[in-house]
Amino acid sequence: MKKTIHSPFSKRCVRVVQAGFTLVELMVAMAVGLLVVLAALAALLVARSGFSNVDAASQLRDNGRFVSLLINRLAVQSGFKDFYAAAGPSDPDLPPAITGFSNAKVRTDELERATPFRPTDPGYGSDVLIMRFQPAKLHPDTGEKLTDQAMIDCFGYAPKDIDGNTNQGVFFSAFSVGVDVTGEPTLMCTRSENGLAPYSTSSLVRGVEVFKVLYGVDSGVSPNAVPDPAALLDTVTKRYLTADQMVVPGNEEATKENWRRVRSLRIGMVLRSDVTPGERERLTFHPFGPAKSSAAGAVGSAFASTENVNSTFNAPADGRIRQVVTFTVHLRNDQKG
Repeated sequence: MKKTIHSPFSKRCVRVVQAGFTLVELMVAMAVGLLVVLAALAALLVARSGFSNVDAASQLRDNGRFVSLLINRLAVQSGFKDFYAAAGPSDPDLPPAITGFSNAKVRTDELERATPFRPTDPGYGSDVLIMRFQPAKLHPDTGEKLTDQAMIDCFGYAPKDIDGNTNQGVFFSAFSVGVDVTGEPTLMCTRSENGLAPYSTSSLVRGVEVFKVLYGVDSGVSPNAVPDPAALLDTVTKRYLTADQMVVPGNEEATKENWRRVRSLRIGMVLRSDVTPGERERLTFHPFGPAKSSAAGAVGSAFASTENVNSTFNAPADGRIRQVVTFTVHLRNDQKG
């Protein structure tokens, strides 16, 4: 459209041409703007995904560190006996300081038995680890039953007294895998205020998909066999066995003696994050580490076996981040073996 403008400062007429955008130009501008927005959005999503993955991996490392520190502390307490106590945990009817179960869940009414996992249960293949100790008395020269509260259980609580405890003042911590309120596999802690049933269970670490335990035994212990009474016990680990292999069928006393020859614990875990936009592919994890049984052996074969369920863990392709945590604890106290 053309328009004539008369300027007061000039006798000449200025003719100005005014023109708008064409439809094609407008569409091109909108397309370019949309591309810029999409590129910015894609960059934001990538940055957010990266942040989520880094945060999830950091959380897994923190969870693994927490569990390893806690189990290390409780393991070195196992088998402790109060030197000043009139009677220590040496009664043959009392369970050994270290016991456990393979592929099972802990029971809240008794510790001598466990509930087997079903293949469809979260945490399938995970083990139960039970560690017992006797807290020291606060005043060893008196008849008081108060403790010095230097030892803790898996809740982090220190037993205050042994009043009502009929097991010579023996307390315990039990680790197993259960599910939280959302159905997520979780490492659980089971303990008791006075060391006796009924027991209370609470969650410790969310996302523990596999919790495995091997028991390092002294001389004379073979799978499901009566221990050799003539074997020289030098407190050095000779081999690692599962909880099932510690059991001598039909011979409770021999089973207890096997447990009393435990000298170390090898713990293996697979921790998983909440669902993240990771690569959806099936991966294989070795909870006890990648060590081989021989130079030509398969990765992880040093401690894994087909009889030990999920000692080689094939994770589903669900996009979660996973991390393996493996560590070994050497027991400090005499296990009475």
